[in-house]
Amino acid sequence: MANKSKRILMFSSNYLPHIGGAELALHEITKRIDGFDFDLITAHLDKSLPVFERIGNVNVFRIGNKGAFLKILMPKALFPLFAFIKSLRLSQNNSYGMVFALQASQAAGAAWLFKIFNNRIPFILNIQEGKNLKQQGKMINFFRNLIIIKADAIITISDYLKEYAKNINLKARISVIPNGVDFAAFSILRNNDLRQKLGYGDNHKVVISVSRLVPKNGLKDLIESLVYLEDDVKLLIIGDGPLRDSLKLKSHELGLDGRIKFAGQVTHDDLPKYLAAADVFVRPSLSEGLGTAFLEAMAAKLPVVGTKTGGITDFIINRETGLFCEVNNSKDIADKVDMILKDNTLKDFMVSNARKLINEKYDWEIISRKYKELFQTYGV
Repeated sequence: MANKSKRILMFSSNYLPHIGGAELALHEITKRIDGFDFDLITAHLDKSLPVFERIGNVNVFRIGNKGAFLKILMPKALFPLFAFIKSLRLSQNNSYGMVFALQASQAAGAAWLFKIFNNRIPFILNIQEGKNLKQQGKMINFFRNLIIIKADAIITISDYLKEYAKNINLKARISVIPNGVDFAAFSILRNNDLRQKLGYGDNHKVVISVSRLVPKNGLKDLIESLVYLEDDVKLLIIGDGPLRDSLKLKSHELGLDGRIKFAGQVTHDDLPKYLAAADVFVRPSLSEGLGTAFLEAMAAKLPVVGTKTGGITDFIINRETGLFCEVNNSKDIADKVDMILKDNTLKDFMVSNARKLINEKYDWEIISRKYKELFQTYGV
């Protein structure tokens, strides 16, 4: 008789098609792990999406969105409770071998409640937060610590986050499994057609940053760095967020309107083409859980510049796989970009080392195997 597919209950505040780096990672991992079924509970924030659909081997259950009031409260205040109630209903008809939560936030709150009432089922917590967790409010930290302490095993995407979790939960097995990159998808040739469409000539040097427009990603410093660089250096910003208007205003105040393009959000499928149209990747982060955007740029043969903060130090080795710049220092950012643009030997050396690192350590096939091994360790 054939073995039954093993079933894991998962919680995530968001999922396809509206995803960030963490949700993309969950999709990339689950689609590569055969022999398992996944029931995923997520918030129903888009009325055009069904309350249930099967995406690959993931059963997606969207909850909430009964009205404007719930839509506002759902992600933070009510999602843990509603998701927990949904999980109880699902568990009446399904036998789960594990409960898994993506990020130590609202979704993990639902998993924490489920674990309290189902203590025999292993609880795996995946910590991917990019914010500086130690600087958040006392109440947020209190509830996050409750969740982390309850986990039987913890997966972090960087050594930085592992040290954070280890100081809270002394008994859990903590594994570092980074997010990955589809190495083949980002290994494409330089895109001169897109460069032309974006208005860049052969003489232009294009600095690209793929970032949500929020304070932690240091984009104000990056914009200010252009003042110290020659006029043929242009900046292409991919992404959107609450700082969009203020960053555009800053660009205007500095007289940089003609040198900076805000391209907005692009699909993840189109991202390799934009990276292939650029010359250098820069994100001067103030904090970073890992920095998947760096990994994708490295796979796309771009030299990278980042700060020595959070998970970035896992993959940037200064002058070997990239360059470090100082936090909140626009002049130093400019100096590092200028160094790359004027030293082809250094640039080629770093690009070669970086691509080798990505191919050997961060390809999704490697990452998904590590997840499967961990799931099997806990008897799923």
